[in-house]
Amino acid sequence: MDSLITAAGQALARGDPLGALKRVALRDDAAALALRGIAMAQLGDLVRAKALLKGAARAFGPKEAVARSRCIVAEAEIALVSRDLTWPAKALDIARATLEAHGDHANAAHARTLEIRRLLLIGRLDEAEDLISDLDPALLPPPMRSALQLAVAGIAIRRLRLKEARRALMLAWQAAQQAGIPALGAEVESAALVIDTPAARLIAKGMARPLLLEEVEELFATGVFVVDACRNVVRAGNVVVSLATRPVLFALARILAEAWPGDVSRERLLSGAFGARHADESHRARLRVEIGRLRAELRGFADIGATNEGFRLAPRRRGDVMVLAPLVEEEHAAVLAFLADGEAWSSSALAIALDASSRTVQRALEQLSAAGKVQSFGKGRALRWVTPSVPGFPTTLLLPGPLPSG
Repeated sequence: MDSLITAAGQALARGDPLGALKRVALRDDAAALALRGIAMAQLGDLVRAKALLKGAARAFGPKEAVARSRCIVAEAEIALVSRDLTWPAKALDIARATLEAHGDHANAAHARTLEIRRLLLIGRLDEAEDLISDLDPALLPPPMRSALQLAVAGIAIRRLRLKEARRALMLAWQAAQQAGIPALGAEVESAALVIDTPAARLIAKGMARPLLLEEVEELFATGVFVVDACRNVVRAGNVVVSLATRPVLFALARILAEAWPGDVSRERLLSGAFGARHADESHRARLRVEIGRLRAELRGFADIGATNEGFRLAPRRRGDVMVLAPLVEEEHAAVLAFLADGEAWSSSALAIALDASSRTVQRALEQLSAAGKVQSFGKGRALRWVTPSVPGFPTTLLLPGPLPSG
């Protein structure tokens, strides 16, 4: 490898893409194409970067498997940043295995980190944790160590383990300082802001106040009866009942919880849960059926008693009944939560991340666009959706992933 290629590679390693381009901008050999592609990616021109890396991969000869694998890893990182979740993950796995077989452990670890970040993005936290356990942070260079600790923090935040998240963020910050890459330090600072930003509203006895993530963690640890409208579950201590696929039952549970310790009239329950404007006997019969189903779901830690006016929630354990609600009540809050990261998403990537059908996501985007809450650019397969960052919009509790067990 010649001195210009070496110098360009060192410049990229310390986060200096312009310095790298000064050395290889006029060259079109395979190594120079690869370095130019990485430099353009660092400068934000992801389309040009992807084209350069593809050209570099084709230019490397059949005996240069390591170099081609490095290009694939770089392409995978661009796909992750550009939220192209349809990019073949198997290609990254093959590239990582090739790098490991040839002794390039640093780039193999980088490939593994990208796999972890992708799993974190789509809410597959258990798989991400399994991959993290295979990596020793002490053996990684500072930039990769910082990225790995950011992933550890992301998992801990989603699982509401805030002490663990703060420790991971501190380690990520230290690694970013050792790397001397300002953009990496800014990413760590941005991630840390999530912990100190209100994430939800606590509603109890007719009063509402914002909660930080640490306060949410403390709330769950107390074991009080909580109707969690961020996850659509009901929980009391270690008992968690998911009603995410039963929206009518969850709506009834939330209305009853918000009214506790008082009761709720049948008319209000019909209006809030069923959208019924006029209560007739068929509506009342349906209400009795759904209340019975809700009783069955909550059996063992809460009861629903009939009153003269309607129904009243009665937890088995002593303590208050509380509702944990999003700061922003929005029909398509989950879509907005992903778009709030400032990146440009395709509808197919959102469908993968939300584990929803493409048509469901497209309808949501069309409605949000009509309301002026999102914007699109590009055409056909290049169509992307973005939204201005909403100050204080809670994203963490809306992202997919397993619920903390308490």
